[in-house]
Amino acid sequence: MNLQVKQEGEFQYIDEGEGEVLLLLHGLFGALSNWQGVVDYFSKQYRVIIPLMPIYEMALHKAGVPGLASFIEDFVKLKNLSDLTLLGNSLGGHVALVYTLKNPAKVKRLVLTGSSGLFEDSMGGSFPKRGNYDYVKERTEYTFYNPQTATKELVDEVFDITNSNSKCLRIIAIAKSAQRHNMAKDITNIKVPTLLIWGLNDTITPPLVAHEFNRLMENSDLYFIDKCGHAPMMEHPERFNSILDKFLAKTAVRETTP
Repeated sequence: MNLQVKQEGEFQYIDEGEGEVLLLLHGLFGALSNWQGVVDYFSKQYRVIIPLMPIYEMALHKAGVPGLASFIEDFVKLKNLSDLTLLGNSLGGHVALVYTLKNPAKVKRLVLTGSSGLFEDSMGGSFPKRGNYDYVKERTEYTFYNPQTATKELVDEVFDITNSNSKCLRIIAIAKSAQRHNMAKDITNIKVPTLLIWGLNDTITPPLVAHEFNRLMENSDLYFIDKCGHAPMMEHPERFNSILDKFLAKTAVRETTP
């Protein structure tokens, strides 16, 4: 990853480019590098910010979706951000939904890709074969349509995480919180323009989940990417960026039209 990670107090984050803010939230096993293609493309016109969520370090009693949403609230206050375009993948999408409901005046647009919040088949709920590299490799590859997207570096990273007792405890707590925290009754209250970009071959939050988000969120547009799993911005960055770029342009026009 060729992005510079900055530190301010308890927060680590990437902050690239200038202009309107795109705030990106990674998933449970996600990393800042998952958004490399988005940063490279959009930092020419936007200010792209990615906070590193404290998934593996946060206090156990706070380890859950509400605790992560509070963390993002604190980060937004620290950086004095407003008029956000909030993008979330997987667990990051779930956190984005909770943040938007609590802070509607801060969010101008919402982008969800493979978001949890309605249903997910998560690897984080338990680790019956911890220490088994082949099992971790298989489960990491399961995230993608093309298993080769799960590089050895990525598999090694996930394997190291699952072999840490303290990290595992937090992953399981957060995954269970996500499964308990169903958003079906709440997201009908989100009115900002929302873009749903989904992998047509997503096995963790299947296409049915995308259709349900689209049904429940009245101001949402849904796009599928074929031959794509749970992380479209990693597996098909050019297609992902093209869809997002058009959405940003369309909603900017909508905002300036009387």
